[in-house]
Amino acid sequence: MLRTVLFLAWLVVAQGPLLAQDRSAVESRFQLWLETTVWPRAQAAGVSRPTFDAALAGVDLDWNLPDLVPPGAPSQTPPQQQQAEFASPAAYFRPEAVEATVTAGRRMAERHEATLTAVEQATGVPGRIILAIWGRESAYGRADLTHDAFEVLATKGFMSTRAGYFSDELVAALRVAEAGFAPVDGLRSSWAGALGQPQFMPSSVLTYATDGDGDGRIDIWGSEADTLASIGTYLARHGWVAGRDWGFEVMVPPSVSCALEGPDQGRRIAEWEAMGIRRVSGRPFPEAERPQAGYLMMPAGRHGPAFLVTPNFYVLKDYNTSDLYALFVGHVSDRIAFGTAGFAEGWDEMGGLLRSDIADLQRALADRGYDVGGVDGLPGYRTRRSIGHWQEAAGRRPTCFPEPGLLP
Repeated sequence: MLRTVLFLAWLVVAQGPLLAQDRSAVESRFQLWLETTVWPRAQAAGVSRPTFDAALAGVDLDWNLPDLVPPGAPSQTPPQQQQAEFASPAAYFRPEAVEATVTAGRRMAERHEATLTAVEQATGVPGRIILAIWGRESAYGRADLTHDAFEVLATKGFMSTRAGYFSDELVAALRVAEAGFAPVDGLRSSWAGALGQPQFMPSSVLTYATDGDGDGRIDIWGSEADTLASIGTYLARHGWVAGRDWGFEVMVPPSVSCALEGPDQGRRIAEWEAMGIRRVSGRPFPEAERPQAGYLMMPAGRHGPAFLVTPNFYVLKDYNTSDLYALFVGHVSDRIAFGTAGFAEGWDEMGGLLRSDIADLQRALADRGYDVGGVDGLPGYRTRRSIGHWQEAAGRRPTCFPEPGLLP
């Protein structure tokens, strides 16, 4: 009887986009999707019916999540958002937030010295890097996770801009519950469905979560040792190069174009040095680094600090795709371990641009033949250097960063 009612509701929704926007009809279609699409996939992945029912009992759509596209609605354009990653990189490095993460990280370094040493020996990943990620992701386990993981993943798997990805993660979360990693009725997450102190997506829990305290079980929710070992395992499995740093803050002379940025324009650090790039500390680059590949990274173009980064920087980006995230981790890790100060170069305040404004700029550049890496409203390195190339072609001083009124 229930399936009949749900099927009839689906038929009503299927009549057209306008009807599909009725929330009660969409909710009915959602419940049908859980039963007829998600359950067969979960069952095939080894999830039992009791686990499935316990995880999804009472789960409704969370209409407050971002990037939702209800059935029948037009695809979304980049939203009107004004976040640090989109407009003002300085906001990502608020001094009080950085200092709090560093201070707590130093305490954690002392508390977990033995575990961090063991993890570094096993993975090659420095303990300071692991600590910085832990601090950024969950404030060393102190952050509250306020969302029901199954509700988040089910909602976004049913109606979001990345529905296929989140559908896969929903099935992975059910497998996490089936494996007994965490109580089904207490699986809390971020708004994106990330779990535990390392903030792993469910598929990463299944792949990288590690028993760091030797008790025979994996617990990235309650065990700090398991959390540290899991972060180290993740980075090692994504290609962390043992013995190399993540990068160095540098001074880039005007003779070196900011459009040389990017992981596909690498050259030996000694070559960058020959072009006039120097460490802001005044110290020479380590001899072991000079013959190795380095990459120019200028997250604010000429409006902020510049860096020569190593392949390990891009391993950090595998954890979170934001340049600023990876830079935060590297910077905080240095301050935890070495007591270094803040960036030598300040960040210009670059307010006034929405994500949709940057998308318009990307579209204009793409129409002129530039490779911006996609029209998504995110000023990644391809967008930044395309801005620089366009500025150079137009006879302007290249700044390599989106600014109001940059293109007509």
